[in-house]
Amino acid sequence: MNKRKSLCWPLLGFVVVLLSACSSAPEKPKPAALPAVTGQLAVAKLWSTSIGPVTTPLIASVNGSQVAVASSAGQVAVLDAGTGKDIWRLNLNVPIQAGVGGDGQRFAVITGKNEVVAMESGKVMWRYALSALSYTPPVVAGQRVFVLTADRAVTALDGATGQKLWTQQRAGDPLVLQQAGLLMPFGDTLLAGWGGRLASLNPTTGAVRWETLLGASRGTNEVERLVDLVAGVSRLGNTVCARAFQSAVACLDGHRGTIQWSRSAQGHQGVDGDDKLIFGAESDSKVVAWQRSSGQNAWTQDALRFRGLTAPLVMERSLVLGDADGQLHFLSKQDGQALQRLSTDGSAIMGRPVLAGQILVVVTRTGGVFGFRPE
Repeated sequence: MNKRKSLCWPLLGFVVVLLSACSSAPEKPKPAALPAVTGQLAVAKLWSTSIGPVTTPLIASVNGSQVAVASSAGQVAVLDAGTGKDIWRLNLNVPIQAGVGGDGQRFAVITGKNEVVAMESGKVMWRYALSALSYTPPVVAGQRVFVLTADRAVTALDGATGQKLWTQQRAGDPLVLQQAGLLMPFGDTLLAGWGGRLASLNPTTGAVRWETLLGASRGTNEVERLVDLVAGVSRLGNTVCARAFQSAVACLDGHRGTIQWSRSAQGHQGVDGDDKLIFGAESDSKVVAWQRSSGQNAWTQDALRFRGLTAPLVMERSLVLGDADGQLHFLSKQDGQALQRLSTDGSAIMGRPVLAGQILVVVTRTGGVFGFRPE
């Protein structure tokens, strides 16, 4: 490892890549002037509340009309998405590193002490110490809690007791991302990202049913060859579309693992889509739409470049992305035209916006939680 890498990425048994730049990184390009909006989409702000500062994206969990959010300092809250009021709130008094996963009854986060903490009705039910770091929210499903750790291991815990049921691990490169990876239920299977591969696991035993390469290693050094799959996928029927970090966007059959198409792409955030298109923001905040059936480019929106966009969320009439200045950009799904733009509190939107029923919910770096209703 050269000197610059040692300054940027701490060695913790394996190397972790931080998406934030080091002090020696070049100055970021200046964003272009914001495009005019058409005003064709009306969006009403319904409520706002606070969870406390969020220094890294802590993915929210949506279950019906409930949304669970967390702060970096240890606050966890389950909110009524219609009103923004607490259903319950708990202070774990320990930093949170990844979260929140939940099924509407049981919720789980991963703390800075490398523990999985499971909660119900505002009370801690159990804790489980992990042997490796994790930046991916736990998946709570089928009376189990599943965890993806940075050493590319998936562990299943009993949801009621926290007892370990199984662990499945795949050997991989020592370099991993300090951001949420891909872990999701899919019918009677569990899909997990192992480096550039997507694996289907039996959730009862951990047995591997298939593995498919989505992103191939490129470049001449460890960083350029990094291709971990990132959180944020689009699922429609049997089709799952996902992104490999700075490598590709691809769609495949989630039951058989067969790739339908793959396109080179240079983004680090997840994707979303509808029955016609897949949407994603590249690392320079260029927004791209691909045809869902073929992967062909449908349109590209350059007007938001260098604004630090989040992964997109697809809604009925538009897709919405947050930016580093706390603004929400609503774009037309058909051509990327700017329909509407709203401000929150001036701090960066952390993580992809989520939709709870008809309510759009976003969390900012300073801990603001905002609920909007598109008209």
